Amino acid sequence: MDRPITTLFMLMSVDGKISTGATDNLDVDKDFPKIAGIKEGLHQYYEIEQTTDLWSLNSGRVQEKMGVNTKEIPDKTPVSFAVIDNTHLTEHGIRYFCALSKEFVLITSNTAHPAFQVDADNLHIICQSELSLADALAKLKSEFGCQRLTIQSGGTLNGMFLREKLFDFIDVVVAPVLIGGKDTSTLIDGQSLLSECELSQLGVLQLQECTVLEDSYLRLRYKVIH
Repeated sequence: MDRPITTLFMLMSVDGKISTGATDNLDVDKDFPKIAGIKEGLHQYYEIEQTTDLWSLNSGRVQEKMGVNTKEIPDKTPVSFAVIDNTHLTEHGIRYFCALSKEFVLITSNTAHPAFQVDADNLHIICQSELSLADALAKLKSEFGCQRLTIQSGGTLNGMFLREKLFDFIDVVVAPVLIGGKDTSTLIDGQSLLSECELSQLGVLQLQECTVLEDSYLRLRYKVIH
């Protein structure tokens, strides 16, 4: 395989939502710890997250919501990060990731991105005229030695990975909550299919493990078979 083995790892509600609402000020990381019946078992997701791959791919929009543009500069971890971003990360956000990461790879089509103003030994930029996920993954493997990659991005980007057949495994932790809302982001968003000839774009899964966690949480692990 000319790209890393990929796993989509996400926290979602029973109805597949990955946010608590349709605005950026609503977010599961901020809101779930406040809600009785959800907060008690939430720690299990973060504990499992610590066991995922040593390469992680995120989107700049999600990281902006997480506050990296204003957070204090963190201590370094053994994890390498790749972030797809054109406009959401500031120079501080880039420096945040450089401090956090073993290696930090920014994937962008913005030639004026603030990352170009940052001088850091572990900062690498893949600049594309337009986003090509397949090309970016191939470069992560060939140029940076990424063999396995955990993907934790937003629903729209997850949808692009799905349609381009770039997921190998799905690993979801299901929180005991229903969120609802047609405009609230789900595990997979993006453009809907419109005809039977597009059914080949579905992601058909084979269940590998179903684990009943504490406090009514579930962990579901699948292999993508086609």
